[in-house]
Amino acid sequence: MRISEILQSLPRTILTSVIITIIFFIILFLINGGWAFDRYFFNAIFRYFHTLSGVMWIGLLWYFNFVQIPNMSKIPDEQKPAISKVIAPAALFWFRWAALSTIVTGLITAYINGYIHEALSLNLAEGIVPKNFTIGVGMWIGIIMAFNVWFIIWPNQKRALGLVETTPETKAKSARVAMITSRVNTILSVPMLLTMVIAQNLY
Repeated sequence: MRISEILQSLPRTILTSVIITIIFFIILFLINGGWAFDRYFFNAIFRYFHTLSGVMWIGLLWYFNFVQIPNMSKIPDEQKPAISKVIAPAALFWFRWAALSTIVTGLITAYINGYIHEALSLNLAEGIVPKNFTIGVGMWIGIIMAFNVWFIIWPNQKRALGLVETTPETKAKSARVAMITSRVNTILSVPMLLTMVIAQNLY
């Protein structure tokens, strides 16, 4: 199979990426002299999937807010159905499931590392531990953002995009609610990413 045939097909492109990742994983396994399938191993695996999911989620969030929403007014009316009927529903599919995957893999990672209770409670009862408090704040921000995706943005987008029947007034109101909530998530995304990154350097 030629390279061009792989790159012209998204499933083949993704499959190729997965194969390369597995090969690289095996090479790392051999170089390291093998790995024990212990807490550290599964921590690395779930942290990897947490990062992948987060990149997809925040990447699409920023796509909506930096690309799609600001440019919708520049698109001729006859071309807008291509966005609302094809591109936006597909993007929202990956958007909401990436949000859920990010939260689930993040909670599993926190559980494996033994700090899920301390992080979610912000360790306030026993005094603030900088690392746990910081990652906990990030986790709560992420949970709030995921809640917004599933219970505010998605239901309103379904009405705004005409995926469910509604009145023109409700459709317009839903579009605004979805947009405002998406902007809230954009505001939250920057400090959330800061907590996730900086927590690794705290004690």
